[in-house]
Amino acid sequence: MTYDLYIGDRTFSSWSLRGWLMMEKFNLAHRVHLVGLYSGTMADDLAPLPPARLVPAIRCPDGTVVGESLAMAETLAEQNPEAGMWPADSAARATARWLCAEMVGGFGALRGDCPMQLQHVNVGFEPSEAVKTDLARVETLWAHAAKFKSQGDWIFGAYSLADVFYAPVCARIIGYDLPVSGATRAYCMQTISDPAFQTWRAEGQKVTYDPFPYDMGTATKVWPI
Repeated sequence: MTYDLYIGDRTFSSWSLRGWLMMEKFNLAHRVHLVGLYSGTMADDLAPLPPARLVPAIRCPDGTVVGESLAMAETLAEQNPEAGMWPADSAARATARWLCAEMVGGFGALRGDCPMQLQHVNVGFEPSEAVKTDLARVETLWAHAAKFKSQGDWIFGAYSLADVFYAPVCARIIGYDLPVSGATRAYCMQTISDPAFQTWRAEGQKVTYDPFPYDMGTATKVWPI
């Protein structure tokens, strides 16, 4: 059973990263199709997948097309129950769904002011108060989720879809050197050090951009991993 996964540029597309991690971290067979977000070919590249208009999107083995990351997550978890994509405990599972849904619908300042980029670390970036509020909310949610941990160092102990949905948040925290607690930074470093994340970033580094899409006007230093 093989899925067709349509993604955008790896260095910048946070939602594409989520779609790919769903497949990669839970060992779901898939073929990757690249969509040109910055080359002007997006509409043509998605033409084989109507009515999808954004990435990521998937075509299931039975031909069903699913867009939007949360819908993809629920579909994949339903079709692959043995993969353990959601926490096994019902209360933890409900909370994980809450965290993912809030990620999809919230954190507008963090996402808008700090677009994901995996090229370098911006030095001296000054987050707005709205971004700081979003960061505080992330830490509140992660602390709440920790109540459900048994074993493991991910948000709910074992790796789950919650870690998939917050992986780009970790990339933003590291990429903009944002002010968070030591525990939060350690989790973010764990996320970007994970072999799957490193594979994703390495593929993105094979593409160069001139001009760089998200030049924040700050000094930069090398990515830490």
